[in-house]
Amino acid sequence: MNIKEFLKDKQVLLLVVLLIASIGAISYLGIQQGLDLKGGSTIQLQLEQPVDTATMNTVTAVLDKRLNIFGVKDVKVYPSGNQNVIVEIAGVQPDDVTKIVGSNGKFEAKINNQTALLGSDITQVKSYQVTGNQWQVPFTVSLEGANRFAKIAQGQAGVPVEMYLDDQLITSPELSAELANGQASTDVMISGSEATKEEAQNQAKSTQTLLQSGALPVKVKIVGISSVSADLGDQFINGALIAGILALIVIAAIIIVRYRSPILVIPIMLTSIAELILVLGAAAVVHWNIDLAAIAGILAAIGTGVDDQIIITDEVLKGFQEKKRISGVRRQIKKAFFIIFASAGTLVAAMLPLAYIGFSRGATGIGILSGFAFTTILGVLIGIFITRPVYAKFVEMVLDK
Repeated sequence: MNIKEFLKDKQVLLLVVLLIASIGAISYLGIQQGLDLKGGSTIQLQLEQPVDTATMNTVTAVLDKRLNIFGVKDVKVYPSGNQNVIVEIAGVQPDDVTKIVGSNGKFEAKINNQTALLGSDITQVKSYQVTGNQWQVPFTVSLEGANRFAKIAQGQAGVPVEMYLDDQLITSPELSAELANGQASTDVMISGSEATKEEAQNQAKSTQTLLQSGALPVKVKIVGISSVSADLGDQFINGALIAGILALIVIAAIIIVRYRSPILVIPIMLTSIAELILVLGAAAVVHWNIDLAAIAGILAAIGTGVDDQIIITDEVLKGFQEKKRISGVRRQIKKAFFIIFASAGTLVAAMLPLAYIGFSRGATGIGILSGFAFTTILGVLIGIFITRPVYAKFVEMVLDK
């Protein structure tokens, strides 16, 4: 095989296209960093009582929606058993979101101790407004809720409307004559005042989020909070980079000692770098958070790839020792890939249960290791189907010369 045939090979062209696409995805979409790299918080919630799967799914869905409405981008919400929920928030400190996460979100408006509106009556929550230290959150209610409110409010001009959120009085504006005339209106507003404009904005944003996301089906309480600073995350990143560079240096030294040919170091290193780019590109496309566990999985996959490349190199050398050089090489490459596929199948089979349990149950330790399993499987599949076949063709061409 000459260089022209190599460059025209379909697998080589596929690798080049995927590398360009991966670099583009990384540049355009970026790589989402996990909690332990970017810094952030882990909040453990405990439900009032054990619940079934359907209720737990509702709880995690409401919390996820609530945090997304609040403006938190990198968030993971998953159950831990049947009574606990883990919330991982990258780039946000716990003080900013504990009220949002730990609140039940139950809204109730009372007039003379009669319930006039409930959270289930709310149909739309509009953008909050802040003027100075005054805030307000307008929203609309269903016609049924508006009629109930009008009936209870009729003739009650000047009576306070007590609005509660999680059984805590938020505001109690007086009924105007317009709202006490018995005419139903679907437009309602919660308002209040705080000591500073910043506090008013935070209160308005929190209230809007809770009203918009709805109430949780069970009460929750925060039982644990831990945080990772951004500085510590930077230390983790630097440590991972140093570990990766040292690993490449050691691998290069081993290859030179084994084959006594520095030229073989280049294709093995290039293949490892290509696998790294493809894994990170895939992670960028699917918005997978890269954390320490994921980095460990990438390193494990690349280490497996180096093993496979050494197997391929050994078999190619054996093939060239036969009389029919090219036919012998191709036969030995097939033997090498039989070993590689068998090894990859075993590794993937071992990782799948870990990935499944981590995704489905979300237990704290196993949930973290699901990132390791995912990136390991992804790296191995990219290697055996994309990069290692190209490496086999490349090393055949180099050793033939």
